[in-house]
Amino acid sequence: QVQLVESGGGLVQPGGSLRLSCAASGSIFGINAMGWYRQVPGKQRELVATITSGGTIIYADSVKGRFTISRDNAKNTVYLQMNSLKPEDTAVYYCYADIRRFPSGNYRSWGQGSQVTVSS
Repeated sequence: QVQLVESGGGLVQPGGSLRLSCAASGSIFGINAMGWYRQVPGKQRELVATITSGGTIIYADSVKGRFTISRDNAKNTVYLQMNSLKPEDTAVYYCYADIRRFPSGNYRSWGQGSQVTVSS
């Protein structure tokens, strides 16, 4: 089983920056897409950004130009650099990884969640 461990959340003032990291460990045959969702109480989890194994990136419109997703395939790690943070970015952020099974198929593994609070 693959585990995802997140780090980097916290409290930041509006306009500030935070960087989230998510490292996958365990028996990994391969990883397809990795990315980040976020969720606030009473709302559905929403996609923030995703990056495929080939480097294709998709961002939610609400974070374009402010957030940057990247990954280090050698370390099985995905990052989310968040700049110009706004109070509406406050949420629990969850990373995910689509793990390839041997010899075929895949499943999604999730991180434990990181609280990001943007407040003065």
